Order: sequence, then structure tokens, then C-alpha cells
Amino acid sequence: MVKENRQNRSKFLKVKCPDCENEQTVFDKASTVVTCVVCGKELATPTGGKASLKAEVIAELQ
Repeated sequence: MVKENRQNRSKFLKVKCPDCENEQTVFDKASTVVTCVVCGKELATPTGGKASLKAEVIAELQ
């Protein structure tokens, strides 16, 4: 029996806070509210699947 390797469909995203322009890393399927570590603004909220992002995505991290 041959096992198939499943591709990981989850990603980490580098986002920029719209208020203070701080850059931080967020999981695209976040299960809790993610806030900016500098100013406290909400950057992502959970939706049961992919998180709803409220920040600009700068890059996808591998």
C-alpha cells in the first residue's frame, strides 16, 4: 500500500497593521482573534475556516 503525501494547504502570512504599519506573521486559519502587538488593533478574526483578515497581506511564507 502506497501512502500519498498530502500537500499542506495552510499558510503563514506576513501582514501590515493598517494603523501603526507594524509587520507581523499570522496563520491564515487562525482560531482566535489576532491583534497587533504594538497598537492592539484586530488583524484577523476566526470564521471556522480561513481567518477574516483586516490587514494588508505583504507576503505568503513557506
